[in-house]
Amino acid sequence: MTDHRDDLSEHRRKKLKLLRFDENENKLVETEKPQETFEDVGGLDEVKKKIRMNFIFPLKQPELFAAYGKEAGGSLLLYGPPGCGKTFLARAVAGEIDAHFMHIELQAILSMYVGQSEHNLHDFFEKARNNKPCVIFIDELDALGGNRHQMRQHHDRMLVNQLLLELDGLQASNGNVFVIGATNTPWYLDPALRRPGRFNHLVFVPPPEEPERETILKLKLAGKPVGQIDLAKIARETKHFSGADLQQVVKDAVECALERSMESGSIEPITRDDMSRACNGRKPTTLEWFATAKNYATFSDVNQDYKHVLDYMKANGMK
Repeated sequence: MTDHRDDLSEHRRKKLKLLRFDENENKLVETEKPQETFEDVGGLDEVKKKIRMNFIFPLKQPELFAAYGKEAGGSLLLYGPPGCGKTFLARAVAGEIDAHFMHIELQAILSMYVGQSEHNLHDFFEKARNNKPCVIFIDELDALGGNRHQMRQHHDRMLVNQLLLELDGLQASNGNVFVIGATNTPWYLDPALRRPGRFNHLVFVPPPEEPERETILKLKLAGKPVGQIDLAKIARETKHFSGADLQQVVKDAVECALERSMESGSIEPITRDDMSRACNGRKPTTLEWFATAKNYATFSDVNQDYKHVLDYMKANGMK
């Protein structure tokens, strides 16, 4: 059986090595009320359906769900290739239920002082509990809640313990507090985070489908000088591209148009050739992620948590 300890250690080092902290800086994450809703999220119907059942309906119809012993609140884990809109989806959840939103990133939690990281994490949860209903979005959850058995540092393990404590709500009620985690590598998470009552709702967020890709391209090109471009054709040619990949395609096409504008001295529109050249110059970044995910789903997925990944790959002709 393959030992992934070295992979995990290297994975955490890559995510932590660039972080620097000023301990005098106020790390408090402010809450906000996002305006985005599910109407702004193209496609992902199955994803939205699962989120509605576990997050939205219990809040809007509490009497019905209370009859089955289910309260509003809980945790959800979004996973999938990078750049596919997990953060936007989390914001849409908050907008859908008119809840406060707290986007917690790793650098807002970690501290060089012993015990301060756990204290920071607790403060964020306390702020959420004082601003109910509230959605806590924890980005790059794998870097915060990695497998404790593969951690060499004691303070890393203590931070995972604190996260488990907050999720269990031992120090305060978590009713109407919704915790959404996002990760590109769910297989690195501590198994305790996946137990019932924690991040037991695992939701695969795939790359955008063809109609969604066309919509993304339209949005990214909006407000720019654009010629006659068949965006439906470009969308067909960008299969497996993430939203971030499509944004980069538009940026590359803009650079081509800018170069011509500099030469001609006038504003040149973005052309079909610019877009085609930009597409041909890039490959979807999701392919590497799917290759890695397939290995875990095939050889290490005892509970078939990642079956949706294999189903998606089969449906989309991916080897």
